[in-house]
Amino acid sequence: MTEQQLIAAAQGGDQAAFAALVEANQAMVYSLAYRMTGNSEDAADLSQEAFLNAWRGLARFQGQASFATWLYRLTSNACIDFLRREKRHSTLSLTLEPTDEESRQAEVTDERWSPEALLDRQENQTAVRQALTQLSDEHREVLLLRELEGLSYREIAQHLGLEEGTVKSRIARARLSLRDFLLKSGNFFEVGPSK
Repeated sequence: MTEQQLIAAAQGGDQAAFAALVEANQAMVYSLAYRMTGNSEDAADLSQEAFLNAWRGLARFQGQASFATWLYRLTSNACIDFLRREKRHSTLSLTLEPTDEESRQAEVTDERWSPEALLDRQENQTAVRQALTQLSDEHREVLLLRELEGLSYREIAQHLGLEEGTVKSRIARARLSLRDFLLKSGNFFEVGPSK
């Protein structure tokens, strides 16, 4: 069956057809959720949420964008909602539970895993996630496809049904907006040229 036939069958209530769509897209959905959350358990939960939202909203899927693009948007929205909720309820734990591998590494001084470095990374990730929520859906989508998924401008244009120039323009604007938000929020500082 083609993807369109699977979608039509799934819209008619065929769970096996929907399962085939899930199987075809689960790697992309999980990868996006993992990259946005940085946590495998959260990524698995959010993948399930995205597919559940897809099943519930399948009747409204018109096919104006590809199924993968629609699913990508559902996943992205689920992750962003999750990150917003987490931000409201987040607490910082300074307790580290080392695994055997980390214990061996702890014998050698490695500043990458120091509490300060971990805190800096966590604060930077939180700042970037928060800044991403400030972008328009169009800008956030192209920026995530470029920076997280590693797609080329041409691939993004094909994926979203846009001109390549439009993609480049949106990515440039998204980067500027992201930079401006991070500078205004005091999370990053402008570095001038060295003399």
